[in-house]
Order: sequence, then C-alpha cells, then structure tokens
Amino acid sequence: MPMQNVRTTSIEGQKPGTSGLRKKTAIFRRPHFLENYVQSIFDGIGGVEGKTLVIGGDGRFFNDAAIQIILRMACANSAAKCIIGQGGILSTPAASHLIRLREADGGLILSASHNPGGADADFGLKYNGPNGGPASEAVTDKIYERTKTLSFYKIAAGEDINLGQLGTRKIENMMVEIVDPVADYADLMQTIVDFPKIKTLFAGGFTMCFDAMHAVTGPYAHTVLEDMLGAPKGTVINGQPSPDFGKGHPDPNPIWAKTLMDKMYSSNAPDFGAASDGDGDRNMIVGPGAYVTPSDSLALLTAHAHLAPAYRGGLSGVARSMPTSRAVDRVADSLGIACFETPTGWKFFGNLLDAGKVTLCGEESAGTGSDHVREKDGLWAVLLWLNILAETGKSVSELMGDLWTAHGRCYYSRLDFEDVDSDKAEAMINKLRAKLGSLAGATIGTLTVETADEFAYLDPVDGSQSTNQGIRIAFEGGARAVFRLSGTGTQGATIRLYLEQLETDPVRLHEAPEAVLTDVREAAMSVSDLTAMTGRSAPDVIT
Repeated sequence: MPMQNVRTTSIEGQKPGTSGLRKKTAIFRRPHFLENYVQSIFDGIGGVEGKTLVIGGDGRFFNDAAIQIILRMACANSAAKCIIGQGGILSTPAASHLIRLREADGGLILSASHNPGGADADFGLKYNGPNGGPASEAVTDKIYERTKTLSFYKIAAGEDINLGQLGTRKIENMMVEIVDPVADYADLMQTIVDFPKIKTLFAGGFTMCFDAMHAVTGPYAHTVLEDMLGAPKGTVINGQPSPDFGKGHPDPNPIWAKTLMDKMYSSNAPDFGAASDGDGDRNMIVGPGAYVTPSDSLALLTAHAHLAPAYRGGLSGVARSMPTSRAVDRVADSLGIACFETPTGWKFFGNLLDAGKVTLCGEESAGTGSDHVREKDGLWAVLLWLNILAETGKSVSELMGDLWTAHGRCYYSRLDFEDVDSDKAEAMINKLRAKLGSLAGATIGTLTVETADEFAYLDPVDGSQSTNQGIRIAFEGGARAVFRLSGTGTQGATIRLYLEQLETDPVRLHEAPEAVLTDVREAAMSVSDLTAMTGRSAPDVIT
C-alpha cells in the first residue's frame, strides 16, 4: 500500500472549541479539510509513531467514511495500532473507558454531540488524551497552531476495510482491531451500580421509558437495560442509530425529546423516563409529570451516590461548571466535601478527577459523570438514578421534594439565543463587560446587584489559568444571571443566558420556575441590552 505525502495549504477556521472541531458536514467533506485537521492533531500531540489510538463515533453521516481516512492517515504516520468500535460506533464515554482500559495513547472521537446530523447538518472531531479525557488547552493550542502552518499530510492509498467485522487485521505494519462497542462499557457499569437491585426493581413491575433519540446510546441501552437488567422489551425507544438521528435533534431536553416528554406527562406515564444525546454523554431525567433540571440531577446524585456500590465509601469532592446552579454546592456543604467551580468544558474536570479531588462532576447542559471515565456519561447517570430509586423505594418527585426540603431549591433555567450574528453577540458581551465594575449596588428592576464579574479559573492541580469564561451577575436574595457565548455551534453565535433563584421557604418549593425567575430574567435582559444589541427579544430554546 503506497504512502503519500499530499501537498496542502493551511485552512482557516480549524480552531477547536470546548469539544473539538465542529463544522457543517459539507465543510468537513471539502478537499483536504478533514485530512489537514487529522494531520494537525497527529503533529500537535508529538506524532503517533508506535502509538495505539482508539477511534469511534456516534454514527452520524460521514462517520464511516471519515474513519477510513483517519485509518489510512494513522498508518502513513506509523501508528502501531488502532482500536475501533464495530461499525465505527463508540459512545463518547465508552471511548473514554476503552482508552483507559487498553492504556492507549489517546483517541479520536467523531461526533458533534447533541447537534443534528446529516449531509446538510453537523459533524465534529476531537482528540482525547491518554487519560481518556478531552485534550487539555495546552494540547489544543498546539493542534490549532499546527493547522496554521501545515504544508502536507501523510496518507496511505488503498481500499477501505470492513468496519463491521470483529477481529484483528493489518494495514501495512499497523494493527487494526475491531471490537464490540458495548461489551467493555457494560462490564464497567456492573462494577459501579447494583445490577441485582435494579433487576429486582424491574421484576417488581417498575416501568421506564428510555429515549435513545436515534443516536449512539441505543445499542448500549438495549443491552444494559433490557438484556442485562430485565426491563421489558420496548423500554428503549428510538434505539436504532441513524446517520441523521431520525431527522431529529439529538439533544436531551424537553424541547427536542418531545416524544418522551409527551409520554411522561400523559395519564399513563411510566415510573421513570430518561433520554441521551447524539454521542451518549448527556442525559435527561424525568418522572411522571416531573422534569428534573440537570443541575438538580447533579445535586440529587451527589446526595445519594453512597447508595451505589462504587461510592459507598463516600465522595472525595464534587465539581460543577460555573453556569450550573449552586444546588450541588449546598449538598456538598452538608456532606462536608469540597465543591469546585470550573469553566464550561469537560476537560476542566479532568485534572480534578485525575488528582482524586472529586468523584462526581456535572454541567447544566445535561452532562454528569464520575471518576469511572474522563467524560460525561449519559447512561451511567440513568443507571445511578435507577440504583437510587431501587434503594429508596421513592418516586422521582418524592426524591426531589426531599432534596429541596433539606437544601432549598435553586430554581433554574437556560435561555438559548441561537444563530445570532457573531459581531452583534460579541458587541453585546463587550458592552456588558465594560459595565461590570460599576454594577455592584445598582438596582435593576426589582433586584439589587450584589456582585458582578467575569469568571476566571485557576486550576488547583496544575496552576493553569483560564480567563473570559462567562459573565456573572449575582443579586441580593439568591438570584443570579450568567451570560456566555457557546462554543458548540457550527454557525453564527449562541448567546446563553442562565437564570437562577434560590428559595428556602418550604411553602414556595413547588412553584412554576418561569414565574419564580421572572424578576431575574427581566433584570438580565435589561442590564445586557440584549434585544437592542442583537434584535432578539425571545430565546429559541428554553431548558
């Protein structure tokens, strides 16, 4: 198989975001675009000669073709071995586990997470390091710098290999091993939660609906929930991965997981509902008529993790992303454990997990995880919830009511203003940034500003600093507004506005969140001049 050095020129727009590089699929399919970025990854990590890589993705359109290109490039760059999920499939948490289990040198994960898939939709690629977690900012910077100077890439010519056939074969001197994408992950789950207890729960008539949203978690959920835990067939819906996610949007929130929400708010709702996203790292939890915010889910899991075998010795600490509600802070304080506040992006949790400073971590964007991998893990969160439900014998609503009674309720919502003109979004943030020094003590609507700043993070493990990580405005009385520009979209800008209001009065713990958050929403819109600066008066998505 001849090896080729293909001459190329640098391509603009290949700066990775918080979860790798995401673009429209059509852009990734342009001549040299994918190849340039893959070579930049290889060069940015110091080369792959003699190294073992894990490769897999969420099955979206272009997943299989891209893997064939990556394999030929890994071969030409003298990699020793590539381990690939059968059919090119690996959920993000499963890929993280496989990297760690096989002591691989890293992995390439092909996914745009919760973004839509298809020829006219989105594609993504990210590199995870030897710890199984997303590349550090230092590594990401090296990859990006290489994209700006690249003049050639290496690739082997040859035919595609059969990704569906389990086993080991060779491409020149490089070994290629095709593995069952589910088996190792399922084995890991049995060491974390109490499978016999959950099996007894289902045997007793407990009902559940898991919406895989035509995405990668389908095979995992079918195997673990139905085959191993005994949930009735049909518990998993939309369980067949599709290149375009059934023409849906694989984001597990009440807007896009409408099929599940309709079922859970119907008169014959099952006892428990859950959903996962495109690459399997996010989750949504819902009981009959009871949606659980991701922030509250993290707090609930922290409060009850000790009921699962892996966490019976207690938690070393917890961490949350800055925009995530402070509900988990209150639980951690009651447990006497540390709670870390980090920037958005799972890579910031990696150092804390590796150093043993935290056991659980989570983000408001439906991601929760623990020290079993270095990624968020949707199905793991669902299984831990099932373990807690089995041990306590309580419903989702009862568990949440108990949590709020004990710790207060952090009413919470996220407003997404999508596809905003990037220049207008930046101008809005810059104008708000300029106001921060004069906001303390100001009255905005019915609220008085307590503090206002732009979040910066000093990593307690390696001392690295991250600035410009979102604007925080805290008001007297426990309200908070946070503004961020999201890095997960593929066009324009997404302005995310996070609203929070603490309530500790027992008689006000079960009110409509939108009513409780009205004052802080109006104050946030006023202080930011968002409508005047962007022309947008209402969000596209509210979660």
